[in-house]
Amino acid sequence: MIPNSPGAGKRDALAREKISYVRQMLGELRGVAATEGADMLCYLIEMAAVEAGDILSGKRQLSFSNVEGNEATGMPVKSSGKVQF
Repeated sequence: MIPNSPGAGKRDALAREKISYVRQMLGELRGVAATEGADMLCYLIEMAAVEAGDILSGKRQLSFSNVEGNEATGMPVKSSGKVQF
C-alpha cells in the first residue's frame, strides 16, 4: 500500500480483491494440473497460491513501485531461437 496518497485505501482493497480472485483461479488450475499428472506444475501453482495467501493474510505486503505500474527492470530478454510455436 502507498501510505498518505489519495485513494490508497480504495486501491489496496481493489488489489486485495484481485489477489483473492487469482488465488481462487490458481486452485482451479492446480486441480487441472493434478488431473494431468503434472507434478512440477502443481508445485509451482501451489507456491503461487501460498504467495497470494500470504498477501491476503498480511504476512507479505503488496508492493507498488509507483501509481502507474511497475517499471521494467532493464534486464534484456532474448529468445534462444530454440522455441517454436
